[in-house]
Amino acid sequence: MKALVRKLGNIHPDHQRIFKGAFRVAVFLLLGKAAGAIKEMAVAYRYGVSDAVDAYQFTMTMGTWLPVTIVGVLSVVLIPVLVRLARTGGAEKALFIRELQGWVAAAGVALALLTWFAWPYVVDWLGQGLSAQVRAMTGDLLIAFAPVAALLLIAGISAARLRAQERHVNTLLDSVPAVATLAWVMLAASAEGVGPLLWGTLVGYAIQTVWLAWLAARADGGFWGAPLLTLKSPHWPELMGAAGVMLIGQVAMSFVGPLDQYAAANLGANANATLGYASRLLSLLLGIGAVSVGRAALPVLADVQARGDTARARSMALKWSLLMVGAGAGAVALGWVLAPWGVSVLFQRGAFTAENTEAVAHVLRWGLLQLPFYFGVLILVQLLASQNRYRIMAAIAVANFALKAVLNTVLAPRMGAAGIMLATSLMYVLSFACYLAVAMRKAEPKEAD
Repeated sequence: MKALVRKLGNIHPDHQRIFKGAFRVAVFLLLGKAAGAIKEMAVAYRYGVSDAVDAYQFTMTMGTWLPVTIVGVLSVVLIPVLVRLARTGGAEKALFIRELQGWVAAAGVALALLTWFAWPYVVDWLGQGLSAQVRAMTGDLLIAFAPVAALLLIAGISAARLRAQERHVNTLLDSVPAVATLAWVMLAASAEGVGPLLWGTLVGYAIQTVWLAWLAARADGGFWGAPLLTLKSPHWPELMGAAGVMLIGQVAMSFVGPLDQYAAANLGANANATLGYASRLLSLLLGIGAVSVGRAALPVLADVQARGDTARARSMALKWSLLMVGAGAGAVALGWVLAPWGVSVLFQRGAFTAENTEAVAHVLRWGLLQLPFYFGVLILVQLLASQNRYRIMAAIAVANFALKAVLNTVLAPRMGAAGIMLATSLMYVLSFACYLAVAMRKAEPKEAD
């Protein structure tokens, strides 16, 4: 035992930082995903595979894809900037954060209005396969999801401030909307309509946003960062240039969710609900297995890059990536065997039947094939982000989306919702191969490459 402790103590401190951060994130993710799973159990119990779940899944995906995309871009390009600012601090950091929060809040309000007024066109274009009742329910749910678009942007900035300081409690707070929705669904007098889903979602995201803002302020020594609508900080050109390039690729990848919803909606027979249940179970494995390491790795790799040790950052990322591929392969083998049991334990009660369990488990199994490649690529994404190689990342993302779009049209009509999942798995095979090829090159990274 003492020998093991000594061996672990000899691991490089940067690896230890990633491991400790990943462990904290994994614990928070496990708690958060447990809350999410309980919420899904409650929704399955109350609604089963029904029109209400179809509407909820469709509206949640379409209503949040753009703010989630923007937050994803900002997280990748913002955290390295915040890590560098932590070394300088003072008025320079304060000005940047105030301006950042001002413009993000303004963008959030604009995005909420855009979501509200564009929704009828979104439903007409992408929801053609939905029944009239489901389409009407999506309009009701928009009362929650239009404001949520703004709340997601504001919360994303607070989360990035915390992650830049290697504080990962924001991961735990990702579960707040699920807990609020769970409470509303279970306390509702009946399961008629989408009211419990609507109000649980809205209140949950509002609480999460305020809580994250308070934690970010406390982490920065009580600095809230009153919003400013100016562009005086010298870091804006760097941030906007990187964000513009990254946004191209991220928007392409963000269309994967709506693309899947479109394909599922055209399949009919509650395919949206079936795909949604399988996707949420899959997200539990993806989150605990890969997101934990990815979120912990970016601030550490950015710090190593800031010290000028590019070779160490590359070596660390490759080692962690290969380790995660092996872990993902083991998860596929175990998950394939346990898929029917897991779906049954979580969902099979109330309106959710044994036939529903069989359908969801079948779709889930095809989705599991993505785990090794998703696990492995997420670390390599953090490596390239820490090196400002955003053009390459954008190009890979566009290639991923193009492959996914083609495979959905080929596989979905032949395999149903399982074909949509298989298309995603093959997309991540391409992504991992591209990122690995780039990461293996020893060339020095260029500025905002």
